[in-house]
Amino acid sequence: MNMEPRTSETEQAATRAFADSVRAHVAQTVVGQDVVVERILIALLTGGHLLLEGVPGTAKTLLVNAVARAIDLDFGRVQFTIDLLPTDIIGSEILDQSTSKYHVHKGPVFTNLLLADEINRASPKVQSALLEAMQERKVTIGEKAFTLPVPFLVIATQNPVEQAGTFELPEAQLDRFMMRHRLDYPSTNEEITIVRNSLDLGLKRDGDAAVPRTAFDAISESTPLHRKDLADAMEAVQDVHVSEVFTRHVVELVNLTRSHPDLELGCSPRAGIALTQSSRARAWLHGREYVVPEDLFALAEDVLMHRIRPSYEALARGRDQAVILRDILDSLG
Repeated sequence: MNMEPRTSETEQAATRAFADSVRAHVAQTVVGQDVVVERILIALLTGGHLLLEGVPGTAKTLLVNAVARAIDLDFGRVQFTIDLLPTDIIGSEILDQSTSKYHVHKGPVFTNLLLADEINRASPKVQSALLEAMQERKVTIGEKAFTLPVPFLVIATQNPVEQAGTFELPEAQLDRFMMRHRLDYPSTNEEITIVRNSLDLGLKRDGDAAVPRTAFDAISESTPLHRKDLADAMEAVQDVHVSEVFTRHVVELVNLTRSHPDLELGCSPRAGIALTQSSRARAWLHGREYVVPEDLFALAEDVLMHRIRPSYEALARGRDQAVILRDILDSLG
């Protein structure tokens, strides 16, 4: 078997600068959240979709905007609301009365990076409108199928489902997200920096009027990276070696979720693929040419936890997804 990398050491060094450049661009606006930035980078490098969950005000939307402006990708945003329709996302056929013919109006899904903001505030019917796009990279409008631009990535944000006005995402939708990352509040020192930075934003003048600038206004308009930089970095990730032993550990972990007595729904084969692909990207981001068990354990919660569902009996005993998954991981250790 030929194990020689497809990229030279010089090319590998150049592509590693990609991640550093994205992090530096985001750090100009967002304080902390290093783990979240790493998860976004993993999604970009693998073409996997990412779900960010956190209470309002934890910079979910700001993070995605900052990353989007770091690369010259087409960026689209959909604010999910209760009255949103599927056609508002994928597009529709519109009748031209002058010619009595229908023409296709493409929706915001036709982009490279789609921000689905507060996705769980829309009805399940609208959430399902993204299923075909996320899995097959195409959408059907009327009787025609349209291929989406390359690359295509969905980064969705959602508020905790316990909050008013939210709908829990169906299992089929959740399974199409490579990772679901939960954002915590910033540390005390980080929050002090955030508040101090807000005092320095100043005003945005418009003639004789003015309005206070927001953190979104502070995002640098410069685009330090290009699509080729992303493609080169994605190719370098493909060179990261995944051993047969590591693959067997991933499959064993996925199988354990299917046979655990406290789970009524375990992980699908898509979970094993997601965990392997994301581990390879994480290894590359940490400067390694091979995956290690640390990658599996670091990503297992984000990749697997939204794919399992405890039984009612387990929940009654206080055993939620996090507790059960921790027990499964401990059994592997």
